Amino acid sequence: MNKILLSAVCLGSANIWAQTKDSLQTKNVDEVVLTASRKKENIKEIPGSVTIVGEKQVQSQLTVNSDITSILQYTVPSLATSSGQTSNTGQTLRGRQVLVLIDGIPQSTPLRNGTRDLRVIDPSVIERIEVIKGASSIYGNGADGGIINYITRKNRTDQKISGLSQLGFTGQPYGGTLGIRASQLLSGKITKKLDFVASFAYERTGYMKDADGNNVSPSYSPAKMDNYNGMLKLGYDLNPNQRIEACYIGYASKSDLDLGLKTGKYGITPTIGEGIGKGLETTPQGTPRNHNFKISYDNKNIFTGTALNINLYYQDFRTVYGYSDTFFNGGQSNVISRKKGARLNFDTQLWNTKNFQGEIIYGFDILNDQTVQKLEDGRYWTPDMDMTNLAPFALIKIDLLKNLTLKGGLRYENIKVKVDDFNTLSTLKSDGTFTQSIFVKGGNLKYNAFVGNLGIRYNVDPFINLFASFSQAYSINELGRILRTSTSETIANLETKPIIVNNYELGATGQLSKWLTYEITSYVSTSKLGASFVQSADRALTIQRSPEIVYGVEGFLHFSPAQWINFGGSYSWMEGITSLKNDGDYSSKINNSRISAPKVLAYIQVRPIHPLSLELDMLNSFKQNRFDPSPKTGLYSYGEGKVPEYTVFNFKSSYIINKNWKLSLGIENLFNRLYQPNISWWAARDSDFTNSLGMRGTFIIEYKF
Repeated sequence: MNKILLSAVCLGSANIWAQTKDSLQTKNVDEVVLTASRKKENIKEIPGSVTIVGEKQVQSQLTVNSDITSILQYTVPSLATSSGQTSNTGQTLRGRQVLVLIDGIPQSTPLRNGTRDLRVIDPSVIERIEVIKGASSIYGNGADGGIINYITRKNRTDQKISGLSQLGFTGQPYGGTLGIRASQLLSGKITKKLDFVASFAYERTGYMKDADGNNVSPSYSPAKMDNYNGMLKLGYDLNPNQRIEACYIGYASKSDLDLGLKTGKYGITPTIGEGIGKGLETTPQGTPRNHNFKISYDNKNIFTGTALNINLYYQDFRTVYGYSDTFFNGGQSNVISRKKGARLNFDTQLWNTKNFQGEIIYGFDILNDQTVQKLEDGRYWTPDMDMTNLAPFALIKIDLLKNLTLKGGLRYENIKVKVDDFNTLSTLKSDGTFTQSIFVKGGNLKYNAFVGNLGIRYNVDPFINLFASFSQAYSINELGRILRTSTSETIANLETKPIIVNNYELGATGQLSKWLTYEITSYVSTSKLGASFVQSADRALTIQRSPEIVYGVEGFLHFSPAQWINFGGSYSWMEGITSLKNDGDYSSKINNSRISAPKVLAYIQVRPIHPLSLELDMLNSFKQNRFDPSPKTGLYSYGEGKVPEYTVFNFKSSYIINKNWKLSLGIENLFNRLYQPNISWWAARDSDFTNSLGMRGTFIIEYKF
């Protein structure tokens, strides 16, 4: 068995619950490898918890809903449930913000978190999704709760050309809801050394309605939206040891939803779309551009016992929000972010004997992130922020007796942020008056720290494998929001200290028989200075900086007793507490915008005859009642609303006609359940109280050649 290194931080033991659903046979744990660690690694050498959502499962979930936030809520136990909107507000991982990547290219905008970083790629081009749970510094800024890495498709054939064509239709039992999607994937070898992958996907959604047939709220709605995704990947094998690869991935979405807004009453009447009109919006909502460029070079033996990997990347991202009157004269805002980066990795084997192997991986990361939030009329809501992050790292890995793995690493974060001078916007207060705009002098903010990791895994036997780890994350989170609400005339007087998260994890995984696998994990993450949205006295949202502790448990069981059936489920629970006065008294709770309700996922998949597959998925979100309303007003503060329990079922089926043709049918919200997403309740605001999507069907025709 090849011993392959992890990268700059300690990751985790893979959660193969999602992966095993790709087949009616239990996967052999030894066969599963990871690439989200920046280098492939055997799953049995990872001291922690990782969820892998494989290609077949991504495609299966696509039959129900092409929204990746929905796909993830059904496949990642500790990820909060989806809002059903274009925004992934509240969809935290283990109670903290997550860093989203595409093939290792950062997609998140932690300097000004616009919560549009999950919906940045079409699932048709995804080969697998790797979710590293728990604090990690492996890709730099923003991974307080972990990493979600979308791994795109690769060429896997020696043919000159092969392809996958899909044509799909979506609809609900109401008028105007018909949608269409089409995708084309091509791959092959142009020559013996040159290979390619090319794809294009387009989706046009219809109106989206709740179980009563009402249009769901047009705010952040994915209805009547055009989504585009293109990819071109070229790889050239210089020789058996060297390869160079270039890739472009582009995504865009824009809405022409022509609905007015009828605001409801929190807890009583939902906010819906009604009538015709776009209000005062002048620019379509959505993400008009997300361009990703990457060039990589691999050398398996640059010198004796050492491999080299170099990655150069560039990302250009812009997302547009709906009209808001929370600031003087109103308007629509954009979050614009451009990132340039380089990663240099060396992998050197130190020892390699029968019972003892040792390796060291080391290198250097460079990241430049330029982010700003502006209004369509040119006004700045945040200043221009220009961050440069330089980070050398080293990790050593030791394998003893083929069943004990030790890992330890260190990374030095050296961050500088240049902030331009700016004027704050005059914002609306709850009494109808406006705050005054002030001039804020910019300057340079500097941060640096060592972050480390340490992990151990002991594979006792196939029945039980034990792991424990400590890992850290370092991030400058929501600097833009802190700056845009400044009441100081200079940034030197603002609380902009970074968030350092310490994550402790203990778990066990194993295969109790040929047909039963399991994993159970417990974790605690602490930060001396966290960041949460809270509601001020005038009901405006501000950033609360205080010490935090988040802890929880999660686990899964997967059964595959026969070739024609498999079933299983997962459970996740978490809690978060904070010390508001920084006096060691952790008597206050982190609100529900970060601490999600306990969640159960379950599924059963059967194949009564070989060509036919049938599956029923269930998501149960439990009740969450952690706060009391104000005794004076009877109202909940933002993030503290009482969340009721709900259960929803999805149905998926496919029929293989022959080696080329396949038909698939999926039904979301199979029993047309009328319910609200959790954000509707915990946000505790009339405008956010919306219903979820009612029953919706998807039919896909697939041709493979």
